[in-house]
Amino acid sequence: MAVIEVQDLTRTFRTRRGRVVTALDHVGFQVERGEVLGLLGPNGAGKTTLSRILTTLLVPTSGTARVSGFDVVDRPREVRRRIGLVLGGDRGLYGRLTARQNLRYWAALQGLDARTARRRTEEVMELLGLDGRGDDRVETFSRGMVQRVHLARALLGEPDVLVMDEPTNGMDPHAGAGFRELVRTLRGGGTTVVLTTHDMQEAQALCSRVALIDHGRILRIGSTTELLAGIRTPRTLTAVGVPPETAARIAALAGSATTDAEGNLTARPADDESLSQALLLLAQARAESISVAAPGLAEVYRTVIENREFAL
Repeated sequence: MAVIEVQDLTRTFRTRRGRVVTALDHVGFQVERGEVLGLLGPNGAGKTTLSRILTTLLVPTSGTARVSGFDVVDRPREVRRRIGLVLGGDRGLYGRLTARQNLRYWAALQGLDARTARRRTEEVMELLGLDGRGDDRVETFSRGMVQRVHLARALLGEPDVLVMDEPTNGMDPHAGAGFRELVRTLRGGGTTVVLTTHDMQEAQALCSRVALIDHGRILRIGSTTELLAGIRTPRTLTAVGVPPETAARIAALAGSATTDAEGNLTARPADDESLSQALLLLAQARAESISVAAPGLAEVYRTVIENREFAL
């Protein structure tokens, strides 16, 4: 059963100068119960607009979006009861209140009775390692700790759907690993997750499917395996201490190879035969630290999404 259903969703904005900007352009997809869908794309691609529509913070210009069967425009209260939102930064939290006070306040806003609010506050703080800092003001927390409070707030009502915008931003590696384990646990319990992230490794580790978004449109959607099969990205060969003549021969084989002044080589042989010949040349040249890496989401992203940040 689809927990999220989006059909022909469009959102336009009018600038102060009267120009119409299309943030979402006829977007459509479904997300099943217990699925983790990653939203990947550059800044301004439409990810945040989509997340805000799903969480009833923004109304679409046209098209429909449903969460647990309820339309986000016609039945926003029903949607809010079933969804949790994790924002980045300080938005949505009160710095001069303690973590416990913030959570109890938001529990009351979500309609939880006092007894349930107290119980759920203690449960989510323990779950996220906040119980030792529950009586400290949020303004004293690190960025990673603030992110944990955001996540705790979203979990108070035991939502069917979690929409998370860069949830691990500011977390150290230990906290990030704990977060990923928590998402796996939630997914195992049937919670549906929509995850906006720029971290390709995080998306590949957590998401059952990813949607690549740019200019308000979904350009590709599918599992990592499906996306890789669709673009046929070659494997990456790296080595250290490669003589210039060997690097030149590998470049002729691979069609795509670079080397620096220290002899560090990166190549992407197009097929198994080219890879085997390149490995033989490296062995004959006594190159060091030879490795072959399978392609991942980062390669898919670079292939599908237009490079407009640092294009030379």
